[in-house]
Amino acid sequence: MAIVVSVANQKGGVGKTTTAVNLATALAAIGKRALLIDLDPQGNATTGLGVYSSAINTSYDLLVRGITLSESIICTKIPGLSLIPASIDLIGAEIELVQINDRENILRNSIEPYVSMFDYIIMDSPPSMGILTLNALVAADGVLIPLQCEYYALEGLSYLLSSIARVKSTSNPKLQIFGVVLTMFDKRSALCLSVVNDAKQHLKKIVFDSIIPRNVKISEAPSHGKPVLLHDVRSSGSKAYMMLAREFLARERNGIWNKN
Repeated sequence: MAIVVSVANQKGGVGKTTTAVNLATALAAIGKRALLIDLDPQGNATTGLGVYSSAINTSYDLLVRGITLSESIICTKIPGLSLIPASIDLIGAEIELVQINDRENILRNSIEPYVSMFDYIIMDSPPSMGILTLNALVAADGVLIPLQCEYYALEGLSYLLSSIARVKSTSNPKLQIFGVVLTMFDKRSALCLSVVNDAKQHLKKIVFDSIIPRNVKISEAPSHGKPVLLHDVRSSGSKAYMMLAREFLARERNGIWNKN
């Protein structure tokens, strides 16, 4: 049975899509069957895996048109990693889904018949708390929160945590916080170091030890249609995401999620 992960943060530019793409890639690289679902109308996770064709079913078709998950899945160039791509049509989905009964459960109902096909299903949500992100949270076993190492990122985290708590109490009682991943870290910055210390002090064990650095190879990789793990496997960014994947699996084995 797949573990379903929502990678979410209502703030943009925090490394959310980069984390979703590279965590999914790292899990596939170590032999796990991974599915990445792109729910962001910008489609950056889709193009970040080198998929550009518009003549394919997308997450819009899955949510609005009732296409099945199996009809939406495409293979990527990465062995073991499948993708449900996004398209700009998702912008209209927020409005169209409002008119549908039980709209917050559409994605969960679509995923449930196929959970045995994968080890991990990772969802990249848009940077807002709308119906698309709500669907991801209702469908998920847990949330992975990328947090940029800057002051304002910490300020906005309380809103996201409150939203997760509301979903847990009303729609998805199994929902957990799998962890907070600190991103865009610059060891030369006193502010970054301060944010890391504050995050670990206030959030304690839910903060991953693996920290994603600010790295030029991470920034370059999407323009080549590749995860950084394929763009430059020796870069500090690639090594950080591999460490994150190992820590992610270790937390699962040790049952840390159940203690959050």
